[in-house]
Amino acid sequence: MSEKNVAILGATGVVGQQMLQCLEERDFPVRELVPLASQRSVDAGRTVSFRGEEVPVRLAEPAAFEGADIVLGAADDATARELLPEAVRRGAVCVDNSHAFRLEPDVPLVVPEVNAGDIAGHHGIIANPNCATIIGLVPVWPLHQAAGLTRLIVSTYQAASGAGLPGLLELEREIRCVAAGEEVGESAPFQYQLAENLIPQIGGFNEEGYTSEEMKMQNEGRKIMHLPELRVNCTCVRVPVVRSHSESITAEFERPLSVERAREILESAPGVRVVDEPSSSRYPMPLETSDQDLVWVGRIRRDLSAPDGTSSITFWCCGDQIRKGAATNAVQIAEYLV
Repeated sequence: MSEKNVAILGATGVVGQQMLQCLEERDFPVRELVPLASQRSVDAGRTVSFRGEEVPVRLAEPAAFEGADIVLGAADDATARELLPEAVRRGAVCVDNSHAFRLEPDVPLVVPEVNAGDIAGHHGIIANPNCATIIGLVPVWPLHQAAGLTRLIVSTYQAASGAGLPGLLELEREIRCVAAGEEVGESAPFQYQLAENLIPQIGGFNEEGYTSEEMKMQNEGRKIMHLPELRVNCTCVRVPVVRSHSESITAEFERPLSVERAREILESAPGVRVVDEPSSSRYPMPLETSDQDLVWVGRIRRDLSAPDGTSSITFWCCGDQIRKGAATNAVQIAEYLV
Protein backbone atom coordinates (compact mmCIF):
# COMPACT_ATOMS: atom_id res chain seq x y z
CA MET A 1 0.00 0.00 0.00
CA SER A 2 1.29 3.46 -0.87
CA GLU A 3 1.98 5.78 2.05
CA LYS A 4 -0.50 8.59 2.74
CA ASN A 5 -0.54 11.82 4.69
CA VAL A 6 -3.27 11.27 7.29
CA ALA A 7 -4.98 14.01 9.29
CA ILE A 8 -7.20 13.29 12.29
CA LEU A 9 -9.79 15.95 13.05
CA GLY A 10 -10.48 15.75 16.78
CA ALA A 11 -7.28 13.87 17.56
CA THR A 12 -7.35 14.56 21.31
CA GLY A 13 -10.82 13.09 21.93
CA VAL A 14 -11.67 9.51 22.87
CA VAL A 15 -12.42 8.39 19.29
CA GLY A 16 -9.50 10.36 17.86
CA GLN A 17 -7.12 8.73 20.30
CA GLN A 18 -8.51 5.31 19.40
CA MET A 19 -8.05 6.09 15.71
CA LEU A 20 -4.37 6.71 16.38
CA GLN A 21 -4.08 3.37 18.16
CA CYS A 22 -5.90 1.54 15.35
CA LEU A 23 -3.69 3.11 12.67
CA GLU A 24 -0.65 1.90 14.58
CA GLU A 25 -2.01 -1.57 15.35
CA ARG A 26 -3.09 -2.20 11.76
CA ASP A 27 0.19 -0.84 10.34
CA PHE A 28 -1.63 1.72 8.21
CA PRO A 29 0.78 3.29 5.68
CA VAL A 30 1.09 6.76 7.24
CA ARG A 31 3.71 8.99 5.68
CA GLU A 32 2.91 12.01 7.84
CA LEU A 33 0.43 12.24 10.70
CA VAL A 34 -1.39 15.55 11.18
CA PRO A 35 -3.33 15.62 14.49
CA LEU A 36 -5.86 18.47 14.56
CA ALA A 37 -7.84 19.88 17.49
CA SER A 38 -9.19 23.12 18.94
CA GLN A 39 -7.24 26.24 19.82
CA ARG A 40 -7.46 25.20 23.48
CA SER A 41 -5.51 22.00 22.81
CA VAL A 42 -2.94 23.90 20.74
CA ASP A 43 -2.51 26.57 23.43
CA ALA A 44 -2.00 23.81 26.00
CA GLY A 45 0.83 22.37 23.93
CA ARG A 46 -0.95 19.04 23.50
CA THR A 47 0.77 16.20 21.68
CA VAL A 48 -0.39 12.76 20.60
CA SER A 49 1.65 9.58 20.78
CA PHE A 50 2.16 7.74 17.49
CA ARG A 51 4.70 5.03 16.72
CA GLY A 52 6.91 5.97 19.63
CA GLU A 53 6.93 9.69 18.95
CA GLU A 54 5.07 12.68 20.37
CA VAL A 55 3.45 14.60 17.52
CA PRO A 56 2.36 18.22 18.21
CA VAL A 57 -1.34 18.95 17.79
CA ARG A 58 -2.13 21.56 15.16
CA LEU A 59 -5.07 23.94 14.98
CA ALA A 60 -8.09 22.57 13.12
CA GLU A 61 -8.51 25.13 10.32
CA PRO A 62 -8.86 24.90 6.53
CA ALA A 63 -5.17 25.50 5.84
CA ALA A 64 -4.22 22.52 8.02
CA PHE A 65 -5.57 20.12 5.38
CA GLU A 66 -3.06 21.18 2.72
CA GLY A 67 -1.23 18.06 1.56
CA ALA A 68 -3.51 15.63 3.41
CA ASP A 69 -4.54 12.55 1.46
CA ILE A 70 -6.96 11.08 4.01
CA VAL A 71 -8.80 12.79 6.86
CA LEU A 72 -10.34 10.78 9.69
CA GLY A 73 -13.07 12.85 11.34
CA ALA A 74 -13.69 12.48 15.07
CA ALA A 75 -15.26 15.88 15.75
CA ASP A 76 -18.81 17.09 16.41
CA ASP A 77 -21.36 17.69 13.66
CA ALA A 78 -20.84 21.45 13.43
CA THR A 79 -17.05 21.15 13.14
CA ALA A 80 -17.37 18.39 10.55
CA ARG A 81 -19.75 20.45 8.41
CA GLU A 82 -17.47 23.47 8.61
CA LEU A 83 -14.09 21.86 8.00
CA LEU A 84 -14.41 18.60 6.07
CA PRO A 85 -15.64 20.24 2.83
CA GLU A 86 -12.52 22.42 3.10
CA ALA A 87 -10.40 19.27 3.27
CA VAL A 88 -12.14 17.86 0.19
CA ARG A 89 -11.51 21.09 -1.71
CA ARG A 90 -7.82 20.59 -0.96
CA GLY A 91 -7.80 17.09 -2.41
CA ALA A 92 -8.36 14.90 0.66
CA VAL A 93 -10.82 12.04 1.10
CA CYS A 94 -12.60 12.24 4.45
CA VAL A 95 -13.95 9.38 6.55
CA ASP A 96 -16.22 11.11 9.05
CA ASN A 97 -17.51 9.73 12.34
CA SER A 98 -20.03 12.51 13.01
CA HIS A 99 -23.71 12.43 12.10
CA ALA A 100 -23.36 15.43 9.78
CA PHE A 101 -23.26 13.64 6.41
CA ARG A 102 -24.64 10.16 7.10
CA LEU A 103 -27.98 10.57 5.36
CA GLU A 104 -26.80 12.81 2.53
CA PRO A 105 -27.80 10.97 -0.70
CA ASP A 106 -24.38 11.39 -2.36
CA VAL A 107 -22.34 10.33 0.71
CA PRO A 108 -21.66 6.60 1.15
CA LEU A 109 -22.50 5.29 4.64
CA VAL A 110 -20.30 2.27 5.13
CA VAL A 111 -19.77 -0.78 7.29
CA PRO A 112 -16.99 -2.58 5.41
CA GLU A 113 -18.31 -6.07 6.25
CA VAL A 114 -21.64 -5.05 4.68
CA ASN A 115 -21.27 -2.53 1.85
CA ALA A 116 -17.61 -1.87 1.12
CA GLY A 117 -18.55 -1.55 -2.56
CA ASP A 118 -20.27 1.76 -1.82
CA ILE A 119 -16.90 3.36 -1.00
CA ALA A 120 -16.09 3.68 -4.71
CA GLY A 121 -19.02 6.07 -5.18
CA HIS A 122 -17.73 8.75 -2.83
CA HIS A 123 -17.32 12.41 -3.75
CA GLY A 124 -14.73 13.19 -1.12
CA ILE A 125 -16.65 12.27 2.04
CA ILE A 126 -17.50 8.80 3.36
CA ALA A 127 -19.63 8.58 6.50
CA ASN A 128 -19.03 6.25 9.42
CA PRO A 129 -22.38 5.00 10.80
CA ASN A 130 -23.72 5.28 14.32
CA CYS A 131 -21.99 2.94 16.77
CA ALA A 132 -25.07 0.87 17.64
CA THR A 133 -25.97 0.57 13.96
CA ILE A 134 -22.51 -0.81 13.12
CA ILE A 135 -22.54 -3.32 15.97
CA GLY A 136 -26.02 -4.55 15.07
CA LEU A 137 -25.58 -4.79 11.30
CA VAL A 138 -22.32 -6.76 11.30
CA PRO A 139 -24.19 -9.95 12.40
CA VAL A 140 -27.54 -9.06 10.80
CA TRP A 141 -26.11 -8.67 7.29
CA PRO A 142 -24.97 -12.29 6.68
CA LEU A 143 -28.32 -13.55 7.96
CA HIS A 144 -30.07 -11.18 5.54
CA GLN A 145 -28.02 -12.54 2.66
CA ALA A 146 -29.23 -16.04 3.50
CA ALA A 147 -32.91 -15.42 4.21
CA GLY A 148 -33.95 -11.87 3.20
CA LEU A 149 -34.42 -9.48 6.12
CA THR A 150 -37.82 -7.79 6.46
CA ARG A 151 -37.98 -6.47 10.03
CA LEU A 152 -35.78 -5.73 13.05
CA ILE A 153 -36.83 -5.35 16.67
CA VAL A 154 -33.85 -4.04 18.64
CA SER A 155 -33.12 -2.99 22.22
CA THR A 156 -29.70 -1.48 22.79
CA TYR A 157 -27.80 -1.20 26.07
CA GLN A 158 -25.29 1.54 25.35
CA ALA A 159 -22.18 2.28 27.39
CA ALA A 160 -21.12 5.64 28.80
CA SER A 161 -18.39 5.79 26.15
CA GLY A 162 -21.12 6.62 23.62
CA ALA A 163 -21.25 10.08 25.18
CA GLY A 164 -17.53 10.59 24.62
CA LEU A 165 -14.95 11.55 27.22
CA PRO A 166 -17.49 13.60 29.25
CA GLY A 167 -19.64 10.46 29.59
CA LEU A 168 -16.73 8.30 30.69
CA LEU A 169 -15.55 10.84 33.26
CA GLU A 170 -19.06 11.39 34.57
CA LEU A 171 -19.72 7.68 35.13
CA GLU A 172 -16.39 7.34 36.96
CA ARG A 173 -17.25 10.34 39.15
CA GLU A 174 -20.70 9.00 39.96
CA ILE A 175 -19.33 5.58 40.89
CA ARG A 176 -16.91 7.24 43.31
CA CYS A 177 -19.74 9.29 44.81
CA VAL A 178 -21.99 6.27 45.27
CA ALA A 179 -19.15 4.23 46.84
CA ALA A 180 -18.46 7.07 49.29
CA GLY A 181 -22.14 7.55 50.14
CA GLU A 182 -22.11 11.06 48.69
CA GLU A 183 -24.76 12.86 46.65
CA VAL A 184 -24.14 12.55 42.92
CA GLY A 185 -25.64 15.93 42.04
CA GLU A 186 -25.82 17.14 38.43
CA SER A 187 -25.12 14.35 35.94
CA ALA A 188 -24.30 16.11 32.64
CA PRO A 189 -23.98 14.91 29.89
CA PHE A 190 -26.69 12.47 31.05
CA GLN A 191 -30.27 13.44 31.90
CA TYR A 192 -30.07 11.61 35.22
CA GLN A 193 -27.57 9.81 37.43
CA LEU A 194 -26.24 6.85 35.44
CA ALA A 195 -24.47 4.93 38.22
CA GLU A 196 -26.85 2.29 39.62
CA ASN A 197 -29.39 3.37 37.00
CA LEU A 198 -30.61 2.94 33.41
CA ILE A 199 -31.73 5.87 31.24
CA PRO A 200 -34.16 5.01 28.40
CA GLN A 201 -33.27 8.13 26.42
CA ILE A 202 -30.34 8.84 24.09
CA GLY A 203 -30.96 11.99 22.08
CA GLY A 204 -34.13 14.03 21.73
CA PHE A 205 -37.64 12.71 21.09
CA ASN A 206 -39.62 13.03 17.86
CA GLU A 207 -43.38 13.39 17.48
CA GLU A 208 -43.80 9.59 17.62
CA GLY A 209 -41.95 9.34 20.93
CA TYR A 210 -38.77 7.81 19.48
CA THR A 211 -35.34 9.27 20.19
CA SER A 212 -32.88 10.40 17.53
CA GLU A 213 -30.63 7.46 18.50
CA GLU A 214 -33.46 4.99 17.94
CA MET A 215 -34.24 6.37 14.49
CA LYS A 216 -30.61 5.94 13.41
CA MET A 217 -30.97 2.16 13.44
CA GLN A 218 -33.83 2.42 10.95
CA ASN A 219 -32.62 5.25 8.73
CA GLU A 220 -28.96 4.26 8.62
CA GLY A 221 -29.71 0.55 8.40
CA ARG A 222 -31.94 1.09 5.37
CA LYS A 223 -29.22 3.06 3.59
CA ILE A 224 -26.32 0.74 4.42
CA MET A 225 -28.12 -2.47 3.45
CA HIS A 226 -29.97 -0.91 0.48
CA LEU A 227 -33.30 -1.93 2.03
CA PRO A 228 -35.45 1.23 1.79
CA GLU A 229 -38.56 -0.52 3.10
CA LEU A 230 -36.94 -2.26 6.07
CA ARG A 231 -39.15 -2.09 9.16
CA VAL A 232 -37.30 -1.30 12.39
CA ASN A 233 -38.50 -0.82 15.95
CA CYS A 234 -35.70 0.22 18.32
CA THR A 235 -35.37 1.19 21.99
CA CYS A 236 -32.03 2.66 23.07
CA VAL A 237 -30.98 2.64 26.73
CA ARG A 238 -27.91 4.18 28.39
CA VAL A 239 -26.43 1.76 30.93
CA PRO A 240 -23.69 2.15 33.59
CA VAL A 241 -21.05 0.32 31.55
CA VAL A 242 -17.74 1.98 30.66
CA ARG A 243 -17.46 0.77 27.06
CA SER A 244 -18.90 -1.86 24.71
CA HIS A 245 -22.53 -1.67 23.63
CA SER A 246 -24.90 -4.63 23.90
CA GLU A 247 -27.97 -5.32 21.77
CA SER A 248 -30.92 -7.68 21.83
CA ILE A 249 -32.05 -8.25 18.24
CA THR A 250 -35.00 -10.09 16.75
CA ALA A 251 -34.70 -10.38 12.97
CA GLU A 252 -37.57 -11.47 10.73
CA PHE A 253 -36.92 -12.89 7.26
CA GLU A 254 -38.74 -13.66 4.03
CA ARG A 255 -37.54 -17.26 4.02
CA PRO A 256 -37.19 -19.88 6.75
CA LEU A 257 -33.97 -19.79 8.76
CA SER A 258 -33.24 -22.37 11.41
CA VAL A 259 -31.24 -21.64 14.56
CA GLU A 260 -28.64 -24.17 13.46
CA ARG A 261 -28.22 -22.55 10.05
CA ALA A 262 -28.09 -19.06 11.58
CA ARG A 263 -25.30 -20.20 13.91
CA GLU A 264 -23.36 -21.71 11.00
CA ILE A 265 -23.67 -18.48 9.03
CA LEU A 266 -22.52 -16.33 11.93
CA GLU A 267 -19.58 -18.61 12.73
CA SER A 268 -18.13 -17.90 9.29
CA ALA A 269 -19.20 -14.24 9.02
CA PRO A 270 -16.47 -11.57 8.83
CA GLY A 271 -16.17 -9.44 11.94
CA VAL A 272 -18.20 -11.86 14.09
CA ARG A 273 -17.27 -14.20 16.93
CA VAL A 274 -19.93 -16.63 18.12
CA VAL A 275 -19.93 -17.21 21.88
CA ASP A 276 -23.07 -19.25 22.43
CA GLU A 277 -22.86 -21.92 25.11
CA PRO A 278 -25.87 -21.31 27.38
CA SER A 279 -25.38 -24.57 29.30
CA SER A 280 -21.99 -23.23 30.43
CA SER A 281 -23.26 -19.65 30.92
CA ARG A 282 -21.09 -18.47 28.01
CA TYR A 283 -22.45 -15.51 26.07
CA PRO A 284 -21.20 -12.05 25.03
CA MET A 285 -20.74 -9.43 27.76
CA PRO A 286 -19.28 -5.90 27.77
CA LEU A 287 -16.38 -6.85 30.04
CA GLU A 288 -15.10 -9.43 27.57
CA THR A 289 -15.86 -7.56 24.36
CA SER A 290 -14.17 -4.25 25.27
CA ASP A 291 -10.87 -3.24 23.63
CA GLN A 292 -11.18 -5.56 20.62
CA ASP A 293 -12.75 -5.30 17.17
CA LEU A 294 -15.12 -8.25 16.75
CA VAL A 295 -18.86 -8.25 17.39
CA TRP A 296 -19.58 -11.18 19.70
CA VAL A 297 -22.89 -12.99 19.15
CA GLY A 298 -24.69 -15.43 21.42
CA ARG A 299 -28.08 -16.45 22.89
CA ILE A 300 -29.06 -17.45 19.32
CA ARG A 301 -32.59 -18.86 19.49
CA ARG A 302 -35.92 -19.19 17.76
CA ASP A 303 -38.38 -16.31 18.12
CA LEU A 304 -41.22 -17.95 20.03
CA SER A 305 -43.65 -15.19 19.02
CA ALA A 306 -43.17 -15.70 15.27
CA PRO A 307 -46.39 -16.96 13.61
CA ASP A 308 -44.72 -19.78 11.68
CA GLY A 309 -41.84 -20.31 14.09
CA THR A 310 -39.29 -20.74 11.29
CA SER A 311 -38.45 -17.31 9.85
CA SER A 312 -37.50 -15.19 12.85
CA ILE A 313 -34.32 -15.39 14.94
CA THR A 314 -33.43 -13.69 18.22
CA PHE A 315 -29.85 -13.13 19.39
CA TRP A 316 -27.69 -11.04 21.70
CA CYS A 317 -24.54 -9.22 20.59
CA CYS A 318 -21.84 -7.00 22.10
CA GLY A 319 -19.14 -4.86 20.54
CA ASP A 320 -16.68 -2.18 21.59
CA GLN A 321 -18.32 1.17 20.85
CA ILE A 322 -15.06 3.12 20.62
CA ARG A 323 -13.30 0.58 18.39
CA LYS A 324 -15.60 -1.25 15.96
CA GLY A 325 -18.42 1.17 16.68
CA ALA A 326 -16.30 4.16 15.68
CA ALA A 327 -12.51 4.26 15.22
CA THR A 328 -11.77 0.81 13.78
CA ASN A 329 -14.64 1.01 11.31
CA ALA A 330 -13.27 4.34 10.04
CA VAL A 331 -9.75 2.95 9.68
CA GLN A 332 -11.12 -0.11 7.85
CA ILE A 333 -12.80 2.24 5.37
CA ALA A 334 -9.54 4.16 4.95
CA GLU A 335 -7.75 0.90 4.17
CA TYR A 336 -9.97 0.50 1.11
CA LEU A 337 -8.79 3.91 -0.07
CA VAL A 338 -5.15 2.80 -0.19
